[in-house]
Amino acid sequence: MRRSDRLFDIIQRLRTTSGPVTAAALAADLEVTPRTVYRDIATLQARRVPIEGAAGIGYVLRKGFDLPPLMFTIDEVEAIAVGARLVRRLRDPKLQEAAEAVLAKVTVVLPDRMRSHLSATQIYVSPGVTAEAQGADLAEMRAAIRDSRKLYIAYADVTGRRSNRTIWPIAMAYYVDVTLVGAWCELRADYRNFRVERIQSSKVLDEHFDQDNGRLFREWSALPKERPTG
Repeated sequence: MRRSDRLFDIIQRLRTTSGPVTAAALAADLEVTPRTVYRDIATLQARRVPIEGAAGIGYVLRKGFDLPPLMFTIDEVEAIAVGARLVRRLRDPKLQEAAEAVLAKVTVVLPDRMRSHLSATQIYVSPGVTAEAQGADLAEMRAAIRDSRKLYIAYADVTGRRSNRTIWPIAMAYYVDVTLVGAWCELRADYRNFRVERIQSSKVLDEHFDQDNGRLFREWSALPKERPTG
């Protein structure tokens, strides 16, 4: 977690609790050490955030403090609401959690007159029909893409025939009816798309591959999207 996000979360926690919160409790929530929380509290106090308390006793946020409102237009607020609803249908639990966290953070700093447009916007987004991944952790796969680490997967094609592959994951492709992992397949020595619901198991390998300054993604993106899966 970035430090700026952590500072924001500390303020959020203190704003929503009725009594003092200890550094140990904050540290447990944020998955850091109490020492880190003490430093963060000192930083916030230096920035004139009215946090009162002391180590061993707990901290409170003085009433009346609020974060400055973000300057969003109504259309921008509705774009955020629609975007979060679209993420919900991706069948990617960690992305869904992240979308809810974004909504919570934005809701807090919006002026009162705009909050209802975010939480109850009169726009419907269908739930989608994407099949859910059973043998693959999509958050793990997205991390492998970011870190340029190879994946070892067991994959079943449309007929149910199983094969084991070592792939270089390049991109996640979210469609209304399917989620694909775009990759270079060592077995086929070519680019392939893998439907996540057909991945029966996956493991992130220690071995890295070279993204070549984005060349792999550019080449995969230029291919017809009806390229064979598996």
